[in-house]
Amino acid sequence: MEELVKEPKTKRGLETLDKICKAAEELFSEKGYYDTGIIDIASRAGVAQGTFYIYFSDKKNIFKYLIKNLGQELRKNIKTNTKQSRDRYDEEFLGIRTFLNFVGNHIGLFKIVWQAQFVDMELFKEYYESFSKGYVKGIIQAQLKGEMNDIDPVVLSYCLIGIANFTALKFIAFDGNDNYDEVIGEVMKFVKNGAFK
Repeated sequence: MEELVKEPKTKRGLETLDKICKAAEELFSEKGYYDTGIIDIASRAGVAQGTFYIYFSDKKNIFKYLIKNLGQELRKNIKTNTKQSRDRYDEEFLGIRTFLNFVGNHIGLFKIVWQAQFVDMELFKEYYESFSKGYVKGIIQAQLKGEMNDIDPVVLSYCLIGIANFTALKFIAFDGNDNYDEVIGEVMKFVKNGAFK
C-alpha cells in the first residue's frame, strides 16, 4: 500500500501536519484541486514550502490523504452514533443525522470528495465502495430480521448513500443550513414510505 504521508514523531510535527492539512482542505475547497499549488498550501499553513515535502511527496498525496481520513473518520462517527439504535430504521435515522452533522462541520472535505471524480476516479470509487460495503452488511442483517424489504443490498446501499449525499449538497453546501431536523424528518418519511401512493 502506498504511503501517503510521512507520519511525524513529535507533538510539534503533528501540529505542523495538522496546519498543512487544514490549509490544503481550505484551498482545495475554495479554489479547487487544479488551481491550488503546494506553495499556496505552505503559505496558508504558515510554513516553508520545503516543510510540505517533509510530510507529503506531492499535491496528489495530500489530496488522497484528506479523502481517506475523511472516510475513516465519518465511518467511525456513524458506527459510534448508531450503536444504541433500536432497529434498522432507527439506525438509518441516526446515520443520516450523523452524516449531515459531520458534513456541516467538514464542508471543505465534503466538497473535496466531489472533486475526486475529476482528480482520481479510482480514489472516488474507493471512497464510495467502502461505504457501500459497510452498508450492505447492515442491510442484509436487517433483511434477515424482516426489517427491510427484499431489494438488492448493493442497489439499496447506493440509493441510501445518494439520498444522504444529495440532501447534504442541497441543504448544507448550497443553502448553508445548520439545522437539519426538519430535513431529516422528510428524508426518513421518504425512506419509510416511498414517493408513490
